Amino acid sequence: MIGKGGSSRVYRVMNGANEIYAIKRVSLDKSDKETMEGYINEMQFLKRLEGNTRIIRLIDSEIKPANNAGKGTLFLVMECGEIDLARLLVEQQKKPMDIVWIAYYWKQMLEAVHVIHEEKIIHSDLKPANFVLVKGQLKLIDFGIARAIANDTTNIQRDHQIGTVNYMSPEAIEVQDGNTRIKVGRASDVWSLGCILYQMVYGRPPFHHITKVFNKMRAIPDPTHIIDFPEHSVTEVTVLRPPKDKDDPPIEEIEEVHTRVPSSVIRVLQSCLSRNHKERMTIPQLLQEEWLAMVAPEPEIREIPRQLQPDEAIINMFHMMQLLEHTLKLGRKKPKWSEQELRDHAMFLIEQLRGVTSPP
Repeated sequence: MIGKGGSSRVYRVMNGANEIYAIKRVSLDKSDKETMEGYINEMQFLKRLEGNTRIIRLIDSEIKPANNAGKGTLFLVMECGEIDLARLLVEQQKKPMDIVWIAYYWKQMLEAVHVIHEEKIIHSDLKPANFVLVKGQLKLIDFGIARAIANDTTNIQRDHQIGTVNYMSPEAIEVQDGNTRIKVGRASDVWSLGCILYQMVYGRPPFHHITKVFNKMRAIPDPTHIIDFPEHSVTEVTVLRPPKDKDDPPIEEIEEVHTRVPSSVIRVLQSCLSRNHKERMTIPQLLQEEWLAMVAPEPEIREIPRQLQPDEAIINMFHMMQLLEHTLKLGRKKPKWSEQELRDHAMFLIEQLRGVTSPP
């Protein structure tokens, strides 16, 4: 088993020819009418989109009736992904921001969503876990709550909340007469993609820092809640320093790596995360952005300042010259020094230096 949720389980399987697939097994006994519609939608969309390389491929499907009065079990045989984007991001975010890596996968995400938008389908629950790598290529999965766009409009309304909160668009929540209604369209998917891109750049979705779901739901559509777009992506990395004594193990220290975010990427983020859905760039426009083929900038490394140890001091060229002159004078006066005398005088000099210098 490689995944589960509600009444469904996903298994990695092998056929007689040693080919790897995924089987999604869904128990229909506890499924209500709407959940059943979601599964039917998923099957229909996957069959409809067959042949598109950015969409997970449905190999076969079957509903096995129950032995008793139950609703039975649904089986979907699909391509098997090696890893989803959510787990891939966890690993990548341990490293400094790599704009080439981001551009490579961001373009594939755009291509996948462009495919469904061209078919007048909106996903409405885009998040990193809905993209998986199949033989190194990113593909879109999970159409459980997707809907086809009506011919006479680019928006649809639903009577309950949908989507994953961290990636939900402002227009996805609309309070009318005390009831929550949903309006989503192509631009709503663009917002969700923008949240994923924000996470790829800065290491977290734009509203991740708001811990309470209610407050998050209020902040997302609130125009007074400013979304920050820093000029640098900051990553904390662990580095090994040489030990003071050669017999000691290396010293682990934390460094902050600051990598400049290209202004063109910030502009795309600001567009995707515009609360006015009409101001967001479309998928075709996003695919035309030149930075998708750009070269990565050099990161700027800034160490976290640490407190000096009692036997340490900051020294520059001026103070080094003074120490050398002082040492020469002492050597002329007293050529021989005991080890203890050297240690005592060294500590005296360190204390003097600490009195005129301070850590940066």
